Amino acid sequence: MADGTKAIVDTSETDGAATEAAPGTSQRDTGSDRGRAAKGSADSVVESTANGSPKDAAKNTPKTAPKGASKGASKPGAKDAPTTPLRPAAAEPADASGSDGPKPPADATAPLSAQEIDAELTAQGARAAERPSRSRGVRRPLPPIEPSEPAPPTSTETLDADTATLPAVLPAPQRHSGDKIGGRYRLEECISESDTFTSWRAVDEKLRRAVGVHLLSAGHRRAKSVLTAARSAALLGDPRFVQVLDAVQEGELVYVVREWLPGARDLGELLADGPLEPYDAYQMVRQVTDAIAAAHQRGQAHLRLTPKCVLRTDGGQYRINGIAVDAALRGLPTEDAELTDVRAIGALLYASLTHRWPYPEDRYDLQGLPKDLGCVPPDQVRAGVHKGLAELAARILCEQPPHHKEPITTPAELAAAIAELPKIRQPEQPAPPVLRTPPAARPRYSPGAPTQAIPAAEPAPAPVAPRPAPRPAPRRRRGLRRVAQWTASLVALSAVTVGSWQLVDYVNNRNKATTDNHTAPAPAPSDSGAAATGEKLAISSVSPFNAFGGTKDEHVSELPNATDGNPTTAWTTQRYNDQFGTAYRPGDGLLVDLGSARAVSSVEVQFLGDTKVELKAAPAGAATAPADDENGFRSLGATIAGGSGSKVTLKPAAPVTTRYLLVWLTNVPTDDGGYRGRIAEIQVNG
Repeated sequence: MADGTKAIVDTSETDGAATEAAPGTSQRDTGSDRGRAAKGSADSVVESTANGSPKDAAKNTPKTAPKGASKGASKPGAKDAPTTPLRPAAAEPADASGSDGPKPPADATAPLSAQEIDAELTAQGARAAERPSRSRGVRRPLPPIEPSEPAPPTSTETLDADTATLPAVLPAPQRHSGDKIGGRYRLEECISESDTFTSWRAVDEKLRRAVGVHLLSAGHRRAKSVLTAARSAALLGDPRFVQVLDAVQEGELVYVVREWLPGARDLGELLADGPLEPYDAYQMVRQVTDAIAAAHQRGQAHLRLTPKCVLRTDGGQYRINGIAVDAALRGLPTEDAELTDVRAIGALLYASLTHRWPYPEDRYDLQGLPKDLGCVPPDQVRAGVHKGLAELAARILCEQPPHHKEPITTPAELAAAIAELPKIRQPEQPAPPVLRTPPAARPRYSPGAPTQAIPAAEPAPAPVAPRPAPRPAPRRRRGLRRVAQWTASLVALSAVTVGSWQLVDYVNNRNKATTDNHTAPAPAPSDSGAAATGEKLAISSVSPFNAFGGTKDEHVSELPNATDGNPTTAWTTQRYNDQFGTAYRPGDGLLVDLGSARAVSSVEVQFLGDTKVELKAAPAGAATAPADDENGFRSLGATIAGGSGSKVTLKPAAPVTTRYLLVWLTNVPTDDGGYRGRIAEIQVNG
């Protein structure tokens, strides 16, 4: 107060009730709260002594919690809860901010002055037992005595004394599409919403890329723990996790900015079509386990691994979203972090193999198991499940795994068990369909063409009038007659052939005259369809050029398809949710290296689907490839040619001399609800 005094209110009952209502208590926080409880008890004693005798003060001092309640809080259901062979799932506790604790008493004791408080503390110090010090005979008071009953635990959301004064109920910030956060992040779409926070897909207008943003009120109890978790996750630096880009408190708002993977699909989407193949399930559990085990070695934990947090990129790599941050946003406890994460991985593997959630409740669009079924290995739920993976999931989730196997309780143990599995081979991809060569067209003859022999059918023999039977002649006459018949046949055949040629010449001359009189001159072909002239230049290499995206190694294994001479194979971009040319990103493409500076007259590009494309060239003296970022893109200068269609010839106004060419896609076809570009062939002409 202004006069130097302070009002002391006894809130031990209020703190105890609020603590019992708050879930997820950690032993680490309990110790610090005991000190605060002890301090509160001392203040109560001082207050009571000032208003009455010490005996009355002891009588009127309220207890923090009943003894039975304290024991029950420390070991909830340890003895009476029914056991089940299925390990319990890491359930998300109820939001502590939503519980209504008891209100503090309306009447407070009379305020004490600073002099009265000092006098009471001095009197207590004089009555306290003292012990001699071993240094120079100085006597010092004993440390404060611990209370007889342990102080009730507090929620893990309360990281220090300051957060205890923050409100436990505070709604999520209200924002709308188009709002800007931090002067650079424009909110586009709200992807999730709760009573405490909201999550958005946004656009970083400074770097022109998509990002994800979590919004939380700065006055909420979880705000400080969320900022701490986000900053520690940003320092992890592991590419297997979705990166945290920024974590800021700005006025009454706390926002966490993370990387956005537009071409990735979460595990929930992958399971919408059914269970995964054994190879895909093996890759998922192996990559996720290795990443989580590495994070635990560095002191980090996820604590909320769900199918929505596991993302698979176009290249088949799995990345994990929400490390530490998702748990802090929801106020989840940090006890048994290794067991919590390994059971979550086991649930993901079980769902991937059986297309069922391994617990009684239905979650993530998956049907749960019957309540009384207990722990059943995946190969008993669905036929055809890989035996090794089924046994692995049972060792994680079952209290007593089958075949007397040891249960798995840590990510490190799970990683070792996965390494011992026999290698699961990737299924062979079906061979591409063989394109049949169309039959050759019949040749058309013109008067100027050289004479060619046309096989003609033998003419039918002319009817011969019946003659009287010849008289028998000697053998010599019979032979002469046969020769004469053959000679007549050859003469007739020659006459028919000559007549046919004359008829063909006559018809062709008539058609040519008609065409010359009535046909207009054909228009000149456009640039996009003109055949390139000049020699074909050798391409040294091609590489992805995703200047405005985070994935720089876009489908590297498909790069040879762009120069293999086969128009049915192609290099593909990632799948994007938005079309190029918007605020999302201007485009994507391939950088062509000719090995040395060459004179280029045109570039022919074939696509799978109608595509809009531009051609850029590095300066003639550039000896190194431009960087695949915004600065490298700008160093290529202006567009020198452009076109659209499935087969485009990019022809500059004048030949250019360069080593590096950029085939830049600015509009790509639709694909499975998104957008994706496909370059089938690139040919550079000198």
